[in-house]
Amino acid sequence: MTYGVAIIGCGLIGQKRAKALGASRLAVCADVILERAQALAQTAPGAFATNDWRDAVNRTGVDIVIASTTNDALAEVTLVAARAGKHVLVEKPAAINAGELEVLIPVVVRAGVQVRVGFNHRYHRALRKARELYDAGALGEMMFVRGRYGHGGRPGYEKEWRADPRLSGGGELIDQGVHLIDLARLFLGDFTEVHGFAETYFWPMPVDDNGFMLLRTQGQQTAFLHVSCTEWKNLFSLEIYGRRAKLQVEGLGGSYGVERLTYYRMLPQMGPPETTIWEYPMEDDSWQVEFAEFLEDIELGREPAASLNDAYAALKVVESVYQNSGISY
Repeated sequence: MTYGVAIIGCGLIGQKRAKALGASRLAVCADVILERAQALAQTAPGAFATNDWRDAVNRTGVDIVIASTTNDALAEVTLVAARAGKHVLVEKPAAINAGELEVLIPVVVRAGVQVRVGFNHRYHRALRKARELYDAGALGEMMFVRGRYGHGGRPGYEKEWRADPRLSGGGELIDQGVHLIDLARLFLGDFTEVHGFAETYFWPMPVDDNGFMLLRTQGQQTAFLHVSCTEWKNLFSLEIYGRRAKLQVEGLGGSYGVERLTYYRMLPQMGPPETTIWEYPMEDDSWQVEFAEFLEDIELGREPAASLNDAYAALKVVESVYQNSGISY
């Protein structure tokens, strides 16, 4: 089946999504800046452009809605789309706070539609391979995860929408932080104990530019995570420790460096481990792989692997850290 897709929010992420639709058809582009919607619509024959996202969601011929707006509108777009019987791919963090998801999730369940959250990092080649090794039992019993993720911002970063808590719901912790939280949960499970701080060290803005987290599961596995927009040299590093081996993911391509997975397998005599390295210098295909899996979810009536419940769990961690830091956005 060929699905008609409406993209709500035609900025950088909306444009990436439009290129990853596969056999699906871009039917409608909506953006508060009409010219931006028109520019994206011109890339797909017959696509309609509008600055009215509600019209886009309810338009005949739309089967799937992609919500790639600012954080404050994500839950509302998903809510309206679900009530209209449309499947939704909503970008992370899926809402401006966990409370919005408490309202949204029951509506989605009653509507009987599939909603996937765009935790796109799960689908990078190195992380897909890491999950394959994990699922095969290569690591043995899990112990802990150590993750770092950061960028250096850019001139005027403090004036962008991510620096406005009314639009973003927070700073670096809710931006890149939810990605690290989601990946840590993917390998360790739910966190029952949350410690951490969010601070603003450099950027003159009312939201955090660094977040530090120490999270524990009921089984005492630990995640030590740091996200930053004062990294200066863009960085992604995720180390996953089991009793028999360690996986280390570095880079995300582009300015983050070549994507690489290193597998360190402990030998019976211990000492230097057996080391295997996979490098992925090719173009990132995570957007295409993620969307193709979403189409399978729809065809099979299967709950997406990255669900609203995953977004809710990540946002609860974020809110707990903000509370620990005495921050209220």
